[in-house]
Amino acid sequence: MIKIYKQDKLLTDESVIYIINKDTNINNLRFSKTEIEYVKKKIKDDDKIISVNHFFKWSYLIVSEQKKEPYKVNESTRKSAAKLFSSVKEHKHSKIFIKNCTNNKDVSIAFAEGLALSSYQFIKYFKDKKKKENKLKEIKIVCPYTTTQQVEQLQIIIEAVFYSRDMVNEPVSFLNATQLTTEIIKIGKKAGFTTDIFNKKKIEALKMGGLIAVNKGSVDQPTFSVLEWKPAKYINKKPIIFVGKGVVYDTGGLSLKPTKDSMDAMKSDMAGASAVIGAMYAISKAKLPVHIIGLIPATDNRPDGNAYAPGDVVNMHDGSTVEVLNTDAEGRMILADALSYAKQYKPELVIDLATLTGAAHAAIGHFGIVEMGNAKQKIVDKLKISGNNVYERIVEFPFWEEYEELIKSEIADLKNIGGRTGGAITAGKFLEHFTDYQYIHLDIAGPAFLTSSDSYRGNGGTGVGVRLLFDFIQNYCNL
Repeated sequence: MIKIYKQDKLLTDESVIYIINKDTNINNLRFSKTEIEYVKKKIKDDDKIISVNHFFKWSYLIVSEQKKEPYKVNESTRKSAAKLFSSVKEHKHSKIFIKNCTNNKDVSIAFAEGLALSSYQFIKYFKDKKKKENKLKEIKIVCPYTTTQQVEQLQIIIEAVFYSRDMVNEPVSFLNATQLTTEIIKIGKKAGFTTDIFNKKKIEALKMGGLIAVNKGSVDQPTFSVLEWKPAKYINKKPIIFVGKGVVYDTGGLSLKPTKDSMDAMKSDMAGASAVIGAMYAISKAKLPVHIIGLIPATDNRPDGNAYAPGDVVNMHDGSTVEVLNTDAEGRMILADALSYAKQYKPELVIDLATLTGAAHAAIGHFGIVEMGNAKQKIVDKLKISGNNVYERIVEFPFWEEYEELIKSEIADLKNIGGRTGGAITAGKFLEHFTDYQYIHLDIAGPAFLTSSDSYRGNGGTGVGVRLLFDFIQNYCNL
């Protein structure tokens, strides 16, 4: 795990990254006359990343943007860090300094964040993983504006995202529902949150019919995990609850996915669960004064002999009946039980995260998160601000009552799909049926898992949702 520190001053024999703008006095930096002329020429040519080889060390200059909105400047800075990381990797820097030479106090943290997130690797299964391992182990920030608390918090966030990415990238041959609970317990002990694990017998006793139905085709047991961070002093009168979809692998069940490219990344169908776990780690490790509960229903979805079938009617945890018309709409079945279970806490707010629909992915691609729900607009607006802050942007979909008509069944209380029209929204409306509190649904199907690299998000599991939830909770006390 990469380590990030606050440093009072530069060391003369270490490589350094200078964050500058076009007005920065280059003469004050540690360059020779010839190097200064070279750097000034590069700046005049509008180069954004400049490298200077001192033979025994390197200096890099990042020309920061100034005129954009602050959150866009921060994102541009993260992306610059991702671009520079290729040089850091090539030159095998084990540690590097970041010196902020601008008046923008935020860019130091943004650049360190982008650099650290770019260093992530999932190389567990390589025989020669030691050879493949990135050399960068330490990032040292030199900036009078940056506080020790900011640096410590950034360290926690990076750890949380890495944990989340690891879980998404793990194959189901290792990370089945039971192993997921083992990982939750380990992470909880490191962070300070408590964990209560329900086994199949307890799940059946609670009559979680959706989770039981999806699990019927599997040889592995389902699990239901309750994660809780309740500090001695917290600001919210009632808990905030995160719910994460934990389908550790999805074949589609008897409504089998078509084979070409459709199942290759389905180990990532628990990215909602991994986001909740990562967020719980960050919030509790940072000791944020907010009472948070995480609920994670987990199973795989397989087409074995006793698998639930299209046409089945399932009795859910809240007593509702659901006509199953597509077994590949399984995420909403297990989330519905969790959302119903959440009622007992009389929560202040519930947010679920799920790789729920191809419709959400098709609508906005991997560029943002689809949001819908019935929470007060000031809460949604706050979440959107957090989305901008971490550049996991929120796109609000309509949640009109007319969409409820599309999931009405002729033989049960509702059906688990609503047809081709408004597929992401009817999925959200299905979930809303099981709530009686302020509710936000986040469909992360687009950004949760990438098949090609996207800047500091890399490829594979991105850890989307972790930074978003942390930023939101950090600012929640100001609502």
